[in-house]
Amino acid sequence: MTAPLSYPAHARAILLLGLPLIGGHLAQMAISFTDAAMIGRYGVPELAALTLSSMVFAVFFLFGSGFAWAVMPMVAQAETEGDHTQIRRVTRMGLWLSTAFFALAMPVMWFSEPLLIALGQEPQVAKGAGAYLRIAGVGLLPALGTMVLKSYLAALEHTRVVFWITVLAAIANALANYALIFGHWGAPELGIRGAAIASLASHGTALVAVIAYARMRLPQYPLWQRFWRPDPEALRDVFALGWPIGLTTLAEVGLFAATSVFMGWFGTEALAAHGIVLQIASATFMVHLGLANAATVRAGQARGRRNAAFLVRDARTVLALSVAAVAITIVLFLAIPEPLIRIFLSRDDPAYAQILQIGVGLLLMATVFQLVDALQVVTLGLLRGLRDTSAPMRIAGLSYWGIGLPAAWGLGIALGVGPVGIWAGLCLGLALAAVLLLRRFWRSAVPALRAASRP
Repeated sequence: MTAPLSYPAHARAILLLGLPLIGGHLAQMAISFTDAAMIGRYGVPELAALTLSSMVFAVFFLFGSGFAWAVMPMVAQAETEGDHTQIRRVTRMGLWLSTAFFALAMPVMWFSEPLLIALGQEPQVAKGAGAYLRIAGVGLLPALGTMVLKSYLAALEHTRVVFWITVLAAIANALANYALIFGHWGAPELGIRGAAIASLASHGTALVAVIAYARMRLPQYPLWQRFWRPDPEALRDVFALGWPIGLTTLAEVGLFAATSVFMGWFGTEALAAHGIVLQIASATFMVHLGLANAATVRAGQARGRRNAAFLVRDARTVLALSVAAVAITIVLFLAIPEPLIRIFLSRDDPAYAQILQIGVGLLLMATVFQLVDALQVVTLGLLRGLRDTSAPMRIAGLSYWGIGLPAAWGLGIALGVGPVGIWAGLCLGLALAAVLLLRRFWRSAVPALRAASRP
């Protein structure tokens, strides 16, 4: 029998796998962060439009990414079991399913302007959001393809390249933003359409880079061999695991999209402040998402080894690391709320003071939000590694839409608390999800693996 790893050894292994993934998520976040920071200095109506359109794009991107998330535990388990053929099969079918999803999503983004107006958004904001999505929406195809291949590489523990490829895409986005939003370096001044073109270029850059790496450094996995040949069994497996992940993610992102619509009812300034605080909270959330990805890979390995003790120690370690990161971000949010918000604003803007005031209140709510969001996403990562996705999907639906959304509407709109009330509702929904997912993991998933581990 192999002696179990110590907790410090588990922490080192998780961080070795997770830190590049965290860096990659932060670099990915830098793309939308740069968009918001530059557009915020271009104009408040454009920032409100970007907030709305980015949320719509995120709904489709993260739902479609369910198939990419499914690839990660499947590849991790297949690698542990030495099944190289299965690695190629599930990755190829992940790419197939992502392409099919793009074909279904693009028409909705193309005709988003009238849909947003029907949802009560201001015509100027809806027009800007529609202009953004018609261009950036095309980038959904390379974005989803990149996600599948990043999951494939992460499961094989090639995480450093995931980080550097995402950094390359973020740099390309920043340079294109600077040129096309403001009209620098001889480029036309395109405003929000320039931001959309920059995002499209960054997604394309990332896809080219990740394909090149996969072909050159991992020739033992010929992903492109007979790529156009269907594989019904692998397709069913990836779809069966991926669609609940996609719906779980959609439930959470849809909750944020709905609250963005609620914020739009309070005016452009409230929506802009909401977008700023979401950008800040999302940046810190990337730490927990990277740890959740590492947890998925490690749980997939534990499943392949039928080793429940390995899983338990990994779970305790990754949850502790996540809570430690939350403590650091809470201190930052409480200590320097105004400097964080000012990153996205120009002092010359007439709405500067109002956006800053609303934003500070929302950022204080984000201190609670960080803890419950971290716990639920890391636990989701552990459950996905064990291929437990259907129950988490039901938990998400209940927590986000059964509790979170009604609470956000009730506190923010019905009771008149305002933007802070909307965020309080978000916190309630995420808190319930965290409690139920943790209960699912410790009382169901862990005992199931223990039972499977017995001779």
